[in-house]
Amino acid sequence: MPSDLVLVAKFGAAHGVRGEVRIKSYTQDPQALLDYSPLATRDGRLFHIESLRPAREVLVARITELKDRNAAEAVTNLDLLVPKDRIPPAEDEDEFLHSDLIDLKAYSVAGDFIGTITAVHDFGAGAMLDVARKARKSVLIPFTKAMVPEVNVAGGRVSVDCPPDYFEDTPRPPEDRD
Repeated sequence: MPSDLVLVAKFGAAHGVRGEVRIKSYTQDPQALLDYSPLATRDGRLFHIESLRPAREVLVARITELKDRNAAEAVTNLDLLVPKDRIPPAEDEDEFLHSDLIDLKAYSVAGDFIGTITAVHDFGAGAMLDVARKARKSVLIPFTKAMVPEVNVAGGRVSVDCPPDYFEDTPRPPEDRD
């Protein structure tokens, strides 16, 4: 994905027979997708949102280019992206786009290099930074102010304040294994 595009949503299953489709929004305000229309796919197609309405954990959208159920089914699971310059700046200095965090270098508060952020995950209990470490397994670091007290996107780095044994590769005892 080009670095100037940001993933904002994903098409889900078709909804009904008139071409409506479910959309999973990754924006803080799901209705903001209307402001970002048209949305692009990785292969360059554009989709114009005519309307959005909430439906449980997703949105249901009427898309200009989707005229019937077959067309809606054909776009299931497509990522929807917008150019980064169309996303308004964060209102809070502690808000970041996931794409801004990828490739930042992670250092301990003492200045020791830990690794490089390769992904940002949210499994439901808050964001986690996936940090690739040299010659060791990657490590997940909770993306909280306590664990990551400083983020310097322009400087290409984050500071991490973890307990001393957080990065040790100690084997788990047999009774604690899955």
